[in-house]
Amino acid sequence: METTQFTETVENNGIETPFRVGSWLPSDQKILQDWMNNLIEVTDKKQMALLPVIEDLKAFIENDPEAFMYFNLMFSQVPKKYRKDPSGHRQVRDYHHMLQLFNTIMTHAPEFNTTGVVGFPINAILDWSMGTEAGYAAFLSEKVNKQLKKMLNEWAIFLKSADSRAVLNKDPKSGWLGRDAMKAMPNFDTEFICQPDQEYHGFTSWDNFFTREFRPGQRPLASPNDDNVITNACESAPYRIAKNVQLRDRFWIKAQPYSLEHMMAGDPFTEKFVGGTIYQAFLSALSYHRWHSPISGTIVKAYTVDGTYYAEAISEGYDDAGPNDSQGYITELAARAIIYIQADNPKIGLMCFMPVGMAEVSSCDITVYEGQHVKKGDQLGMFHFGGSTHCLFFGPQVKLEFDMHGQKPGLNSSNIPLKSKIATVL
Repeated sequence: METTQFTETVENNGIETPFRVGSWLPSDQKILQDWMNNLIEVTDKKQMALLPVIEDLKAFIENDPEAFMYFNLMFSQVPKKYRKDPSGHRQVRDYHHMLQLFNTIMTHAPEFNTTGVVGFPINAILDWSMGTEAGYAAFLSEKVNKQLKKMLNEWAIFLKSADSRAVLNKDPKSGWLGRDAMKAMPNFDTEFICQPDQEYHGFTSWDNFFTREFRPGQRPLASPNDDNVITNACESAPYRIAKNVQLRDRFWIKAQPYSLEHMMAGDPFTEKFVGGTIYQAFLSALSYHRWHSPISGTIVKAYTVDGTYYAEAISEGYDDAGPNDSQGYITELAARAIIYIQADNPKIGLMCFMPVGMAEVSSCDITVYEGQHVKKGDQLGMFHFGGSTHCLFFGPQVKLEFDMHGQKPGLNSSNIPLKSKIATVL
């Protein structure tokens, strides 16, 4: 997402931190502002009792001195001129207000809209505070992320319930089966397995809708009999191709270089990829969210790694869709899964697929097991909710010719279809 940048010295530290406002089209910006204002108005009017998991978060903040400091400072450090957004709309006042807004979100599935908030409603609540020095520190804290994981897991339970289906309606602006949503997801009924003649198109929950599957034949596998052809593991847009990647690097700087030891969480296999190649691509909230093997081979390891949910690179400043601009950075820190595959093709050898959660995407669901043989195109797992990103790792011996389907990797790229060719082993 392109942004207009505003810079002001953050209070109490004398360091200039950029605060940025996403340059959505006027209609999109209005939708985002209306969404946030409506959430605040509904929350302030009802003043509901906090849910147990939110009470737990409140108790943690108030009883842990470090967290108490961070969650007070992150709101006071927002420069005064930005405590309301540049259009004068209200923002989150303090951590008490933040908890009340979380409380409202926890019993609602996200409605459709045409802004970045469609995939990151909690991220939108935190947008200003994430850009402060205290917010940067808080959302790196293992203790804070443990509490956030509890909250997000509780929300995931609601999103798997029948009560979450209410947003799967045909309201032209806010319904996931309405006019604007179908314009954003053209050919939905013919591409995805659903029952258009039934209520909610036959989906049993919001999560069931989010993890929907393609109809047979919708994403044919490129070169199924050629092990030199590597296919797209997700319905995703190319973000970066990096060669000669290093064991350790300064991943927090503006360039956000990859740091293998941190990405792979110190796994013994890490050394095998030093000097190799990483391909990264991202999914949107509207994308298909299951993962498929880019090669044929045997699953050697498959496990998840706990990590951050709302950490973003401080060099990127603030944006409601901040994870988009921090995609290189979060591969070292965020909650993620790591799947090592020993390729049938000896020219590839051991490769790694790593799906990375972004913001609300707290669940990386692995559906394969160690020792299982997978064919190119077979399912590996799925994300539950939100936007997300993923990486493919290849060792230094693998020589690749990438096919980006006529585009340059970056935040302005568009989806390459699932199972399409993305590279050839030379």
